[in-house]
Amino acid sequence: MRILIIEDADSIRRMIEALVTGRGHSVEPANSGARGVELAIAQAPDLVLLDLNLPGTLDGFQVCEKLRAEPNTKNVPIVIISALDDQDSKARALAAGANAYYTKPFSPMALLKEIEGRKRDAEKK
Repeated sequence: MRILIIEDADSIRRMIEALVTGRGHSVEPANSGARGVELAIAQAPDLVLLDLNLPGTLDGFQVCEKLRAEPNTKNVPIVIISALDDQDSKARALAAGANAYYTKPFSPMALLKEIEGRKRDAEKK
């Protein structure tokens, strides 16, 4: 699977990259929402791992909305990984089109299980 990781914290992004590349997935990193949208539109990934608190003009909620509005990314699964653990943020992310929501600190094994489940779903199509 080709996974787009949109995360501004270098240490977290590198940790997620190591986790998913260790399972044989390829990774495209982006450290801002605008860059993530640009990369996704240029070549739709199989999955997006998205932080909500992003620097620049687009936060994670806006990135999610933009990806859902684009024909080539509207069906790409989006998994939120965020420090925001309140119900309003979770509801807002899901309303924007997110498929799953993980709160930092997250379980690496739970994230891998989520990714593998999305991979199986994609293979069934």
